[in-house]
Amino acid sequence: MPHLARVRRALTRPLGALVALLLTVTLAAVPSAAQAVYQPKTPPLTTPWTGQVSTTNPLPEYPRPQLTRPDWQSLNGQWQFAAAPNLNTPPTGQNLAETVLVPYPIESALSGIMRHEDTMWYRRTFTVPSGWSGRRVQLNFGAVTHRAQVWVNGTSVGSHTGGFDPFSFDITSALQSGANEIIVGVHAPVDAADIAVGKQRRNPSGIFYTAASGIWQTVWIEPTPAARITRLDTTPDLSAGVLDLVAQVAGGAQGVRAEVLQNGNVVGTATGAPGSHLRVPVPNARLWTPDDPYLYDLRVTLTGTGGGDVVGGYFGMRSIGKAMVGGVLRPVLNGEFVFQLGTLDQGYWPDGVYTAPTDAALRFDLEEQKALGFNMVRKHIKVEPARWYYWADRLGLMVWQDMPSMARVPNSSAARTAFEGELRAMVDHLKGITSIVLWVPFNEGWGEYDPARIADLVKSWDPSRLVTNNSGSNCCGFDGGNGDVIDDHIYVGPGLTNLPTASRIAVLGEYGGLGLRVPGHEWSPGNGFGYEMLPNSAALTQRYVGITAQLRDLISTRGLSASVYTEPTDVENELNGFYTYDRQVKKMDFPQVRAVNESVIAAAQGTYLPVHSSVSFKVTTGGFTDRSLSLSGAPAVTSVVTGSSGETAKKEATFWVRPGLANGSCVSLESRAYPGEYLRHSGYRVRRDPNNGTALFAADATFCVRPGLAGGGSSLESYNFPGRYLRHIQSEVYISNNSGANAWDNPANFAADATWGPTTPWWKSGADLPVGQARSFQVVTPGYTTRHLRHQASLARTDVVTSASDATLKADATFVIRPGLADPTCYSFESRNFPGHYLRHSEYRVRKDPRDGGVLFDQDATYCAQPGRFGSGDVTLVSLNRPDTALRHYDSEVWIAVNGGGNPRDTTTNYDADTTWRLVPPWTP
Repeated sequence: MPHLARVRRALTRPLGALVALLLTVTLAAVPSAAQAVYQPKTPPLTTPWTGQVSTTNPLPEYPRPQLTRPDWQSLNGQWQFAAAPNLNTPPTGQNLAETVLVPYPIESALSGIMRHEDTMWYRRTFTVPSGWSGRRVQLNFGAVTHRAQVWVNGTSVGSHTGGFDPFSFDITSALQSGANEIIVGVHAPVDAADIAVGKQRRNPSGIFYTAASGIWQTVWIEPTPAARITRLDTTPDLSAGVLDLVAQVAGGAQGVRAEVLQNGNVVGTATGAPGSHLRVPVPNARLWTPDDPYLYDLRVTLTGTGGGDVVGGYFGMRSIGKAMVGGVLRPVLNGEFVFQLGTLDQGYWPDGVYTAPTDAALRFDLEEQKALGFNMVRKHIKVEPARWYYWADRLGLMVWQDMPSMARVPNSSAARTAFEGELRAMVDHLKGITSIVLWVPFNEGWGEYDPARIADLVKSWDPSRLVTNNSGSNCCGFDGGNGDVIDDHIYVGPGLTNLPTASRIAVLGEYGGLGLRVPGHEWSPGNGFGYEMLPNSAALTQRYVGITAQLRDLISTRGLSASVYTEPTDVENELNGFYTYDRQVKKMDFPQVRAVNESVIAAAQGTYLPVHSSVSFKVTTGGFTDRSLSLSGAPAVTSVVTGSSGETAKKEATFWVRPGLANGSCVSLESRAYPGEYLRHSGYRVRRDPNNGTALFAADATFCVRPGLAGGGSSLESYNFPGRYLRHIQSEVYISNNSGANAWDNPANFAADATWGPTTPWWKSGADLPVGQARSFQVVTPGYTTRHLRHQASLARTDVVTSASDATLKADATFVIRPGLADPTCYSFESRNFPGHYLRHSEYRVRKDPRDGGVLFDQDATYCAQPGRFGSGDVTLVSLNRPDTALRHYDSEVWIAVNGGGNPRDTTTNYDADTTWRLVPPWTP
């Protein structure tokens, strides 16, 4: 297989070696005296690779790793360029006044044009190598935005519409000996038309960016036989131990032979007809995972009459699906739940806009994300060149692939038909990419229509992957109600994500957006923004670690299966990156970022419980998943607990996770209903008892958290009886193994019975408040203890209240404690002198408003009481729907605030004291 080895080596060889390889063919670019000399423009920011771009042979790497041929010739480089009024008359034989560097979009500095044109001409000449004689010549474009018409030697060879998928023309009949002229006419209306444009805008601002018009991916020619392979559709079938392969073929060919190679050796072969499903054996398959992204080589040959074409490719053996894991619907890779921790990768560059300056730059972004501990990338509203996906496959990063959106909802059937055609083209083009695990046809309602139908359509095209019908349907657009995913966007987040259902996994498709300005590295100095701006790198890192650590709890308490942080680099005026837009400055402490990211992935493996937080444990054994671990009596049992269960039942099924009494690396479980009493074993039976302070009790009450024995969830191994796990059997709970002589050691269902699903506590408040009674809330921050929570002009604040205060002030400072409007295990606070008015937050400010009957109001007005962070006997009031925030007084005003956020109210100074309140007798009984 010398040809395959040659091309695979070419994918990673140094730039100089690649140029030498390309010199085996003849290349003739135009310029002439009438053509301006190429001069790159100066971008607002330069990347480390800006100066490495070749002005004669940019991006010289083989452009299509999934379908390789040994002979090819790049047409990247300097082309003549001119604006055009229309595409009616190509400028055949005419020199154009400007020079553009292909394949950089014309708005980019690297192109040498650095402006937008709606309609334009490209022109150059080339010579076909003499060694290609007798073969057909294919002209290939990686992508052109948006409509392209192509002429060779004055002959129209074809046209293509759509800015994100590759296309090819057989130009053999238009060729002549010696120099050949190629003209490409392009129309790029960007957001002036109802077309798929992603985030490109003619007038970029905010979260929308510079347009990327014209040729923006590699152009090349290659020789083929008359019958040629045009695409390899590969779908691994792990259960059968085969690769399902469909070789798409143009021209008449009799047969196809497919060979799977491992370390250069053929390990599986299959033959069949073109367009048919070949089942190629892959014995003892080494599976592709983010930790071991192993790829097999592929060689496909057309055989018999019309045969001769031979192409190379590659693939990974992996499966994608959904499964109930620990009683929760999860995405599974190779049958196992792997939390998908990703970034919102938008693929923009300050020098090349849509096109990375070099292949090393393209790889850099993915390598850095992998190094930070991420295992997934959401390719946001853009389709990348084929080599980007090659690097994702090679590096081991799962990919969520967005469809580039339209700028608005299309009104015409023609626009919708065109959009769906481009969507189908994207799916077909990328179907063989190992790393892609999810399709996202719509984002936040942009251009959204018929999301349920579109999701079903995509699923019919590719049933091997998951599909989201609208990413961010909780905030924007609308949810079609189907597809495989419920996808929330919460900024800054992570907030309170939706729960999974029996058919849809739950993900956080966007969160974060934490910003930091780095002088000298801003696209437009002074105009950048983030969803929350931080003052320095240390604060930014602390805030990132803080919000990302919350994902660990959401995995267990909300069934969260994936998250996407905004974003790997700054993009134009968005300052939300780990890197500045020019990739020159790391904005956070990367070891801390990696550490918290790894802790999130570990939590999904069942080895994490939130210490000093409360949790409940659901049974995962089939047929009993309505039961939870409970202390309804002294012996531990499993009981049916539901949302309608009473306060006692919910509290008895809720536990405080404490550091292990005998070993701090394990845990002990304190009863929420019976403070000071712990779950412990005695004579193998598990029960609750008060801590008597002995070493034996501490050991009996300590359990080490292990990955769920049945897969998913967690198992709790006895600290002093290793190999024995907390297990339910016939509603009783023991420490048991699966091979003992006792009845509770029965091996039947042992793994499932010993696997528990940690989840949101049935009783969320960790401190009890007197429901139905009036109370006032005193400040405990030293120096301010004469102040109390009150409302004034509908806003919450603190003021000094004494026995001499007037009646209005006393009434304003009195609240009646009610069961939480959105959750009765938390609390709401009704104004004493304005019945029906409640304390609620709006844009983080706490205010008094009349209840409006809406779901959002009820959530905003519900707070879960936890033990005070500053003193015993006091309380901290945590927002139900913003659980990273607590009710805080700051400069007399009252907010919900985070500890260490980007706003003055989020300062870490006195945070614990300022968020702690003392319940005192009401100023107005």
